[in-house]
Amino acid sequence: MSWDFFVPVCVGDLVKTGGINQYVVQDVVPAKQLPSHLGKFKTALRSQGPSCILEHFDTGYSVLQHFNSLELGAKEDTLELLIQVVNGLAASLPAVLASTSISGAERKEKLNAVKMSVFLLCKLTESLESVSYRQNIITATGKGSKKGKGSEGLLQWDSERERVLQALVQLLQLNIRSLWSLSLVEEEFISCVTCCCYKLLENPTISHVKNKPTRDCIIHLLGVLITKYNHLLGASVKVIQMLQHFEQLSSVFAQAVFVWSTEYGVRAIIGEVIREIGQRSSEELAREGSGVKAFASFLSELSGLVPELMIPNISVLITHLEGESHTMRVAVCEVLGEILVRVLCGDGLDESGRADRNRFFDILQEHLHDTHSHVRARVLQVYTRIVNSKALPLCRYSEVMELAVMRLMDKSINAVKSAIQLLAAFIAHNPYSCKLSSADLKKPLEKETAKLREMKEKLEGQAPVTVIQASELWAAMEPELLVTVRTTLEPTSEAENEQEEDKEDGDVKEEKSEDDDRATAVKIAQYLRVNKYRSAVKLCIKACGWFPESEMFASLTTLTPENLMDTLGLIFKGSDKDAADVSQNLPTTPQEEGAKEGEEGELKKQEMLVQYLRDTETFSLQVERAISVINNMLYWKTTSVVQEAVQFCVTVHEFSVANSVIGVRKMLPLVWSTDAAIKDAVVQAYRRLYLNPQGDTTRMKAQTLIDSLSELMVDASLGTIQCLEEIVQEFFGSGSSLQSTVIQVLWERFTGKRESSVQHKRAAVLLLGMAARAEREVVLSNLDTLCSVALGEKVTEDFLLARDTVITICNITDHVRQSKGAPFRLPQDHQLFTCLTQAVAEGVVMEDLYWQSFMEQAVRLIYFLAESPDQLCSRLLQRSARLLLDQVAEGGEVNKDVGQIQNESQDSSDQEEQVNSVCLAQLLALCGCVAFWQVSHLERSVSAELRRRRGETEEREEKEKGPGSKAKEVANESTMEEELGLIGASAEDTEAELIRKICETELLAEENLLSAFLPLLVKICSSPGRYSHPQLTTAACLALSQYMMISPSVCEDNIRLLFTVLERSTLAVVRANTIIALGDLTVRFPNILEPWTQNLYARLSDEVSSVRQTAVTVLTQLVLKDVLKVKGQVSEVAVLLIDPEPHITSLALNFFNELATKDNAIYNLLPDIISRLSDPERGMSSEDFNTVMKQLFSYITKERQTESLVEKLCQRFRTAKTERQWCDLAMSLSLLSMCERGFKRLQECWECYSDKLTEPGVYQPLLSITAKLRRGAKPQFKAQVDDFEKRLTAVHTRGLENVESPEMDENQRNEGSTEKTSTCTPLPTRGRQKSRRGQTKSSVSSHGDDSFVTPQKSRKSKKPVITFSSDEEEDEEDAVMTENETPKVTTPISRTSRRARLRN
Repeated sequence: MSWDFFVPVCVGDLVKTGGINQYVVQDVVPAKQLPSHLGKFKTALRSQGPSCILEHFDTGYSVLQHFNSLELGAKEDTLELLIQVVNGLAASLPAVLASTSISGAERKEKLNAVKMSVFLLCKLTESLESVSYRQNIITATGKGSKKGKGSEGLLQWDSERERVLQALVQLLQLNIRSLWSLSLVEEEFISCVTCCCYKLLENPTISHVKNKPTRDCIIHLLGVLITKYNHLLGASVKVIQMLQHFEQLSSVFAQAVFVWSTEYGVRAIIGEVIREIGQRSSEELAREGSGVKAFASFLSELSGLVPELMIPNISVLITHLEGESHTMRVAVCEVLGEILVRVLCGDGLDESGRADRNRFFDILQEHLHDTHSHVRARVLQVYTRIVNSKALPLCRYSEVMELAVMRLMDKSINAVKSAIQLLAAFIAHNPYSCKLSSADLKKPLEKETAKLREMKEKLEGQAPVTVIQASELWAAMEPELLVTVRTTLEPTSEAENEQEEDKEDGDVKEEKSEDDDRATAVKIAQYLRVNKYRSAVKLCIKACGWFPESEMFASLTTLTPENLMDTLGLIFKGSDKDAADVSQNLPTTPQEEGAKEGEEGELKKQEMLVQYLRDTETFSLQVERAISVINNMLYWKTTSVVQEAVQFCVTVHEFSVANSVIGVRKMLPLVWSTDAAIKDAVVQAYRRLYLNPQGDTTRMKAQTLIDSLSELMVDASLGTIQCLEEIVQEFFGSGSSLQSTVIQVLWERFTGKRESSVQHKRAAVLLLGMAARAEREVVLSNLDTLCSVALGEKVTEDFLLARDTVITICNITDHVRQSKGAPFRLPQDHQLFTCLTQAVAEGVVMEDLYWQSFMEQAVRLIYFLAESPDQLCSRLLQRSARLLLDQVAEGGEVNKDVGQIQNESQDSSDQEEQVNSVCLAQLLALCGCVAFWQVSHLERSVSAELRRRRGETEEREEKEKGPGSKAKEVANESTMEEELGLIGASAEDTEAELIRKICETELLAEENLLSAFLPLLVKICSSPGRYSHPQLTTAACLALSQYMMISPSVCEDNIRLLFTVLERSTLAVVRANTIIALGDLTVRFPNILEPWTQNLYARLSDEVSSVRQTAVTVLTQLVLKDVLKVKGQVSEVAVLLIDPEPHITSLALNFFNELATKDNAIYNLLPDIISRLSDPERGMSSEDFNTVMKQLFSYITKERQTESLVEKLCQRFRTAKTERQWCDLAMSLSLLSMCERGFKRLQECWECYSDKLTEPGVYQPLLSITAKLRRGAKPQFKAQVDDFEKRLTAVHTRGLENVESPEMDENQRNEGSTEKTSTCTPLPTRGRQKSRRGQTKSSVSSHGDDSFVTPQKSRKSKKPVITFSSDEEEDEEDAVMTENETPKVTTPISRTSRRARLRN
């Protein structure tokens, strides 16, 4: 073979004239002839094998040239042939490559065959991939269209593509490099294969699960090219390029790099790719389209696969933490998190590993304060994974916990949710204690801290180990030392002991004469101290020769045992100073060292215990702080945050964290949430905590369930119990296997068969009531038991148990169960009513705190369940009054009839001295309660029974009449009703009129017992000085308000008195109760209460927080239910936005949140609110005004509303009299979300405020408007804003008269003097008397808008005048005792149906 095949850069290059011995395509076969040539190709393949490609290359090349015009069958045949050629080469080449006798011609032939087949297969694959991609786009666009024959063939391309890649892998895995000269594979050949691979990766669906085999083949093929064909650098560059343009490839390339670095051992690829990403500039990554999302996702996924290989290159990535791209910062933090979780964890780290771990944790903690909320949220999530993996060092728990608690106040919802999740993980995996309570830890910590202090003081003040005097030691060692001296001085012993001397006294022989005599003496003493007598003696003898002139050794000139002993004694004992110096240099004995080490070990253990307790207390305090914050999030508007808060409450309760039950109770009212997701979360939480008990037997499970529910109900309010009913009712209605056992255990607890506390008895009877809502017989069949246990002889001992029993019995009534049909009632002589009336009557003359709550529930039950309850209650009132009179008689008064109560009330002082005020208060409370429920009984029960009976009568009459007569009668009646306009005939109205007449004429008739108490109530309420007992006053006022619910006449007669009580009562509880009562009266008799509206609003400024809270709650209900007309008095509610009590502030905020849902409500009120709040007489500070206005203006979102408010506020500059009002108006303008139209209107109103711009308080807010408008503005609009800002600045610095143009001045001179004066703000007249409307303090009477009337404009062109409903004058008076000051102006208000007037 004389030619060589060179892989072309472009397919078309093969038809051009090539170089010397370069293969050139001779004949491009026409498309029509290709099928026959392909047949020849197939025949040659069968006969010649894969070498046939050398002869039929032109046929394959012609297919590429005519690809777009060929039929699908020809393409598939060509692909199949090329795959067979490549597979044939892969099968035949191993033998050729292994042969050592291969000729050059054969090598060239095989090389050309490899190049040609691979080239054709890769190019054909790329063409087919492009067609498949286009076809997928067309198919996706034309949804529902039927796929043609061509598309069906292309659908098989997914499987064919995998065969192509497998064939290439098999071929390239062989050592075909030896086919090339010097084994240098040309770059074009490698590029041909890699370009095919990367082309396949560009498919948008390549990351789908169905394409996983194809993905794996491409990864392995590129891995072979990297390891065997030097494609490392090219692959790293291509990865970066494709990530930049194809975001979906991040997970694919992460998996690819993982495979290349592990299975193929090419770890350098990770460094190359990370280095390429690290070298990207921050500015480049901050631009859109830079592939930063793909880079970030790639790094995150790669760190999850090979975290240990990321550490050597992490320094390159950390530089991006200072960049502008928050996405890259998130990715780097996630990489650090993976490294900390999977690599740098545990206690077995070396010094370098611990340093890296600390550095990485420091970086993560810094980015908990990142400027971007997404980064903060993701870092919190990283910490959550670290804590869940138990990879956070104990020393960092407190610090990270504190940061997480701080993030609960983050502005970002995602960051808050992530912080809650992190805190839940901390609690679930805390290493301190199973029960976290700072209160329980305080005493142990104080105890152990005191113990540690004592140990330290003992160790510091302890004297050294008993010091024995040197003389005593010398006396002890002298006998043995003398023996040693004599033995040493004997000549015969030297030869015998030579070896021992050399062994023991080796250090003596090494002594140098450079030491002075004192140092030598110290060493001799040390030898003696440690019992080395021989060494001491030898050293002493040698020292005599070393220091002949020394006084210490002078006596040794004659070496005798006595002289030597004297010298040793002198050296050892010495003087006191010498002894001290010597003893300081003596080593401690082993016994001393052991004792000292033991004490130090105990001290270290105690220090560790104290530190552990201190850390545990700190952790528990942080948890309690977090609980208090998260509990408040249960009522946020964001559903996802509420769900996280609910889950957190469940977690802390499961781990028995102190005060966790507070959150569990607080989330209970959310079962009424309109958001289904929140309601479901709460229900599931309670099921998990309380309704899935653990136990070995059914009875144990039932007891566990009851215990947990009882603990929740102890000290719970009635509202909490009502919420719990909603959840527990589902359990009793679900038919659970535990249900019968639970009910049995509850009855055992209630009756006392099982010992239980009073609180648990009450909880048991309430739970039985919840079960009765699902099944009435649970309670109905055991009424006798309930009466005997709770309402029998011992009822006066526990009115709370009696009250809860009555509540339970109420659950079997029709009012609670809302059942239809004949009403379910019990006869008057039933044991239940006998017990109830006796208990209530006897309680009247007792002073029990809980009697009134029992009485209210008892009267309610009588009206719900008894036949003719009015008769029962009449007898109850007679009996109670008789008992009270008997009590008076026991004090010396003769018996009196019930009718004499009115006369008694008018006596001067005798009655007051003899009647117990508390008992009288309880009797009046009973009267008021009976009056209230009597009205409710008439309008609900009696009215409903009348309707039911009427319906039954009509049905019975219809059945008795025949079909023909019925049709005829219906036709006649309908015709008559249509003529009279009485469709829906007035039978119901007749019944309602009957009920109304009974209320107005019969309930308080002279023969009715209720009328006897009304004068007494009026007298007590109107004479607070005479009847000053707090409980009596409270009961009388409440009862009077309940009497006023009976009829309009009673209400009109006493409304002035009730408002006087509201204004002048010194008792906060009386004022609060009166507000609630007046709210109910406003719903029932709106026309009577309408003139007194301002007096209700006046209580919003009450000095007692509880009264303000009650007032804002009542007014919120009245306004939002459209009972009260919204007027300018709403400014009093706005003031509560800055109330010192957080709960009142939240109520006011909720009021405006709900009011904002009504169309234009806040928009219409804003100008009037601004006028009232900026009034100098109110005295509100600028900071408070800004706070209130900022909240109110946040509800203005419509562009047209903003535009109108701009003009309205600008016009009010003309009539504002003080600088403070100017500043408030300017600040209000700056709070608006202004747009181009609003800015235009601001420019048009220049004359209104231009003369005020010299004031900084006006200039600065208006300047801030221009700064807001400039952000993101178009160039043309931005230029207008700049011009306006220059104009503002010029007027502010130089004054209006020095800035306006001459033309404007001339125009102003030509205008009339009247118009000229109207453009400037008139100066306030000195000594001018301020007109006031109303006769009392401003907190009661609201200020009008007289001083803010907008004058007519001086311009000739008239614009439509903007008016507000709140700008109208209002007659506002105070409640006083005189008749002539009673409000007379009434506004008719349409009332709702009578059935909806009273609250249950």
